[in-house]
Amino acid sequence: MNGVSSGVLISLGAYFLVMIGIGIYAYFKQANDTEGYMLGGRSLGPAVTALSAGASDMSGWLLLGLPGYMYADGVVSIWIALGLTMGAFLNYIIVAPRLRVYTEIADNAITLPDYFANRFEDKSHMLRVFSAVVIILFFTVYTAASLVGGGKLFESSLNLPYSTGLWVTAGVVVAYTLFGGFLAVSMTDFVQGIIMLFAMVIVPIVAFTDLGGISATTEAVRNIDPNLLNITSGMTIMGIISLLAWGLGYFGQPHIIVRFMAIRSVKDIPTARNIGMSWMIVSLIGALMTGFAGRAYVQKTAMTLEDPETIFLVFTQFLFTPLVSGFLLAAILAAIMSTISSQLLVVSSSLTKDVYKLFLDRDAPEARQVLVGRISVILVAVVSILLASDPESSVLSLVSNAWAGFGAAFGPLVIFSLTWRGMNRNGAAAGMVVGALTVILWIYGPFQVNGMALNSWLYAIVPGFILSTIAIFAVSIMTGGPKDSIKAKFKEMEMNLDK
Repeated sequence: MNGVSSGVLISLGAYFLVMIGIGIYAYFKQANDTEGYMLGGRSLGPAVTALSAGASDMSGWLLLGLPGYMYADGVVSIWIALGLTMGAFLNYIIVAPRLRVYTEIADNAITLPDYFANRFEDKSHMLRVFSAVVIILFFTVYTAASLVGGGKLFESSLNLPYSTGLWVTAGVVVAYTLFGGFLAVSMTDFVQGIIMLFAMVIVPIVAFTDLGGISATTEAVRNIDPNLLNITSGMTIMGIISLLAWGLGYFGQPHIIVRFMAIRSVKDIPTARNIGMSWMIVSLIGALMTGFAGRAYVQKTAMTLEDPETIFLVFTQFLFTPLVSGFLLAAILAAIMSTISSQLLVVSSSLTKDVYKLFLDRDAPEARQVLVGRISVILVAVVSILLASDPESSVLSLVSNAWAGFGAAFGPLVIFSLTWRGMNRNGAAAGMVVGALTVILWIYGPFQVNGMALNSWLYAIVPGFILSTIAIFAVSIMTGGPKDSIKAKFKEMEMNLDK
């Protein structure tokens, strides 16, 4: 084993041990019940909430997908960053405080399907089942997307087989998620968020320094292709809308908004918002600058880069010492693992509460539900590994499909359930189904516009979000208003927000 590989392995090994250690610590600290395992006892502080939400949100997309997009297409990639920033900010303003209050009022709901069922007093279990299906379907794809990033990292940086990267990445995540549950996931996310932030600051700074500064780098990129510096190059109005529309996805991402349910007090949300948005803005700028500098660096060194999504890996290999390189690779793993662990926990919670307990064992004691949740973590991880087995998969493409699915199916439902007291169960179900089906048909259907696939012409989340909103309002109005007891709980939520 050469010196570089040894140094990298030392850093990665230390990182893995820290993550597993946190999982063991959380195992002994948390209560052995479903609220403890799946929601951390609603005890998260603002800093952990913010960085946990940010780290679980960004995944390997931040260090692989976004720099790769900037590398390939230039500054048009800024539109995605702008959309995400606006969406995340509005999520903290509109969703976070209301959801934290309402989930307790709605019979202490600890999962999103729990909240939907309790919010609308759905005794038929229709909302719980529909939302569980959406979560299991899209999150399995989303988890697979994150694992692709792990496989690429091991293949490109450690010269190990892609499949080995999948299994090692999944194995470490499963270990600490299995034992420590939500508390371990949130604590590891906090640490991983700090690692990611450091990487997103140090890598572009070193890269620009190596290239002679920002001006010299910009001139080098202009000489490669002036269009790379044009924020509207090759873009249509629909294209710009599609990129900005990524921000709509925030309102419906279960692994992100569950952090709002777990924060210890609604009074901590403004602090969490300030920390979270600062972290996000710095990280997004760093990711974009990494891809921008990467284009000039590859040209300068005359190297061949087959996959733009590996440009961050290139910098870690050529600009840093082995130990630092290993730390930076750990940042990619941190981004990947933080998202995978959150997704695994959300899916396992849904399988436990909304499938096992609902259909197989309604009287299951708390300890048995926690055991089923842990078994579900393993099962979902294995299925995701199988889906991620193709090394040619694009991280950005897989993430975009799952992001659109959640954003359209749950986004309007979450927003209007928290802001419109006239919404009823039928409207909620219609919005969820219409949003999910629209995205699936938009992406995988045989339809085209001007010879382009629909999802290439306009991002699926846009029609999905719009049609879901229309369905919620139309069906709620046509089928009558909610019951008085539901209105009373909504009023209680509003009163608690004003305290």
